[in-house]
Amino acid sequence: MLCGLLPPSEGKVSVSGFDLRTSPASARSRIGYVSQKFSLYTNLSVFQNLLFFSRAYDLSGEKQKKRIASVIEEYELGSVLDSDAGRIPLGFQKRLAIACATLHDPDILFLDEPTSGMDPQSRREFWIRMIRFSRRNTTLLITTHYLEEAEYCDRLVIISRGKILIEGSPQEIKKPFQTVDNPTPTIEDAFIGLIEQSKEEN
Repeated sequence: MLCGLLPPSEGKVSVSGFDLRTSPASARSRIGYVSQKFSLYTNLSVFQNLLFFSRAYDLSGEKQKKRIASVIEEYELGSVLDSDAGRIPLGFQKRLAIACATLHDPDILFLDEPTSGMDPQSRREFWIRMIRFSRRNTTLLITTHYLEEAEYCDRLVIISRGKILIEGSPQEIKKPFQTVDNPTPTIEDAFIGLIEQSKEEN
């Protein structure tokens, strides 16, 4: 729903001032989305994928060339441009998927389990890029099961069994779980504590 792929079941969702129900095309033009399995054309080369997605976002001419050149440099894709997207390593596929999703400089970028399957070094590189990306005033909305990664985010929503347990900054969420024995709880500590509280309430 937030990506504009399905109409809102109730309430109102707007992106950059555009209502997803009444102006879905305008709203979607300001959104970037990277699914967990990412939507790449594996039989096309890396460069052909960038061309395809840039055209899908109505980029053309000099602007298209500049944006493609920019993401190639930013995501270090130069060495694999002529390789089929389905044959490059997973880390490169993730980089390509994000590059394709950000060609049009979206206001909001949705990332679904973006570091799933990555080795520790690739995960660290991903977060360095995302922190850099967020400094451009782009909102990142990330789903992850790696709770230590949630520490990078400004605000968190912890969900269990479809129910929101808590939302707030990492510090706000961890504070109630500070104890004498554990003065500096992690997000994982908070998550486990919230799950236990939820079970007791039910």
